[in-house]
Amino acid sequence: MRLNSSRLQWLAAAVVFVVAAPLAAQTPAKRPIGLDDMARILSVGGPEISPDGQWIAYTLGSTDAAKDKRDSDLWMVSRDGLRQVQLTRGPEGESLPRWSPDGRFLSFLASRGTEEEKKKGAQVWLLDRQGGDARKLTDIKGGVSDYAWSPDGKTLVLAVAEVNPADTPETMDGWKRKAAPPIVIDRYHFKQDREGYLNRLHTHLWLFDATTSRAEPLTSGAWDEENPAWSPDGKRIVFVSARGADPDRTNDSNIYVVEARPGAEAKALTDFIGPDEGRPSWSPDGRWIAYLRGDEPKYSAYNQFRLAVVPAEGGAPRILTAGLDRSVSAPLIWSKDGRSLIFLYADDRAVYAGRVPIEGGAVDKLTSGKRTLSSPTADAEGQLALLAGSSSEPAEIHVLEDGALRKLTHHNDALLAELRLGITGDFTSRSQDGTVVNGLIVKPASFDPGRRYPALLYIHGGPNGQDGYSFKFDAEFLAANGYVVLMMNYRGSSGRGSAFQKAIFGDWGRKEVMDLLGAIDQAVAAGIADPERLGIGGWSYGGILTDYTIATDPRFKAAISGAGSGLQLSMYGSDEYIMQYEREIGPPWKARDQWLRISFPFFQADRIRTPTLFLGGEKDFNVPIIGGEQMYQALKSLGVDTKLVVYPGQFHGLTLPSYQRDRLARYAAWFDRYLKK
Repeated sequence: MRLNSSRLQWLAAAVVFVVAAPLAAQTPAKRPIGLDDMARILSVGGPEISPDGQWIAYTLGSTDAAKDKRDSDLWMVSRDGLRQVQLTRGPEGESLPRWSPDGRFLSFLASRGTEEEKKKGAQVWLLDRQGGDARKLTDIKGGVSDYAWSPDGKTLVLAVAEVNPADTPETMDGWKRKAAPPIVIDRYHFKQDREGYLNRLHTHLWLFDATTSRAEPLTSGAWDEENPAWSPDGKRIVFVSARGADPDRTNDSNIYVVEARPGAEAKALTDFIGPDEGRPSWSPDGRWIAYLRGDEPKYSAYNQFRLAVVPAEGGAPRILTAGLDRSVSAPLIWSKDGRSLIFLYADDRAVYAGRVPIEGGAVDKLTSGKRTLSSPTADAEGQLALLAGSSSEPAEIHVLEDGALRKLTHHNDALLAELRLGITGDFTSRSQDGTVVNGLIVKPASFDPGRRYPALLYIHGGPNGQDGYSFKFDAEFLAANGYVVLMMNYRGSSGRGSAFQKAIFGDWGRKEVMDLLGAIDQAVAAGIADPERLGIGGWSYGGILTDYTIATDPRFKAAISGAGSGLQLSMYGSDEYIMQYEREIGPPWKARDQWLRISFPFFQADRIRTPTLFLGGEKDFNVPIIGGEQMYQALKSLGVDTKLVVYPGQFHGLTLPSYQRDRLARYAAWFDRYLKK
């Protein structure tokens, strides 16, 4: 099949762009950021450097506000940054660009064609560097969620989902009705946000011959396999899988290796009782496999990953970053000589690149500055490209050269040149128990140090995450509307070490609230925040902490609780965190008092005086909408000003651009109503 909408335009074609010179000195006066700008932000992602290191392919996400949808197209940029090429166009989104080993083809995932073809799921497509249209390579029922090329370019390993019998009701014991058949569940972990109710379907690895188009299963069983990677000689594949007696009941994934032939038996290389994961990475000589090791299973919500290697033939693993009290993330990049590994790690609002010898030891910090890095990729010579962003700039493609980052793409430069952004800086406070808490403050661009401003505590989710040096449209928009915005990395956040991250284990809503209140106290004491005009809000765990905080302290004049909950007991069995609950809190029939204690926002709802807006997705299985509904009903019964907004068909994260815009517009209107009197 040939699709004109995805025609590949290489260097000889007219869609090669030369990156413009910096703007001239005479530029229009800058303006505050507005809601319409949300749809103009372009999202750069998924960089993949070509084998010869001369080009970086990537995805560019955009928003069509009129059609209320997002799209993702493939682009590439030359290593010198002077040439950019848009490779695909059209309404279907593309993802996961991967170069063939010889650099001739660029493959990607897309769901295209007729409705019947789309029902099969995403497939691997090919663009030929010699020219022509995109060609569909695979045609597998169940779709492809991940893939990797063999070193010789002849075979692909695919991650393929088992076909759901509900998609073919005629095969289910004579079920002939037009209605969908019943959903029959027998799993311990039986629901997942976006995926819905879970039965016994799993994702397995397949081998696909790129020459003959023959596809054969490589793995099977009552478990999932993910993150496959080929050995340098193309004879074996390493992957991640949880293969206990009941994988749903453990947070115990391990690294496996299997010969690249159907019927081969997989061999476990690790046996740590917690998660061994990330995309495993082979050393250039094929002797070692690098991966990420987490914490013991009870800390599933607070994992701080360390870099580890294990012999490819089996043997004792070695932890390389034992002395680095920070979480490491994949991909993991081997040096050309195989003597060291490059990785990223989060450290107190920033994300840096580091390097450690294969023997372990001190980590060499490769980058600096107030930035967040992600998605590193390297060519055969070890040249590194990645995404880098800051508080004033969305992430763009950069290369790392001689310890410095050089920017290659400039997709958001024109928009940023129009905007007068807020003033973002570091903010540190001390909690009642003496804990030092770090975060960020965003002030209006016209900030006057002689004035006090309405102030908002804007709380990140997780809690295993951090507010870092990255562009945050919500905070910029609220600052442009006259608010001082505080984003604090309360205890439970990442980036400050294992003890800080695990401090709230089994004790939700106490230390985090203490940290948040300490920050607002500091902002008031510094003469920045008006104590009579304080607001608070967040999404997910940020919404949960909003409920905890307004039930603890009545000083806030307005609150927003998005995808939150106050009656935590009601989350047992209605959300997707059953394993965490039973390991961290205990079953309710054994730990009733603990469950009641962490549910205090609901049971102490009569202490809440703060007008609160509750929001959530109708189909959210992460923090189900019942969490917001219960708190809304409680405040409504008590006569506290409140409102509930339910977004139809949405999951935990809102995806429709119109709903994302509506949410932020409601945030501003709610805070304006109560804080700008």
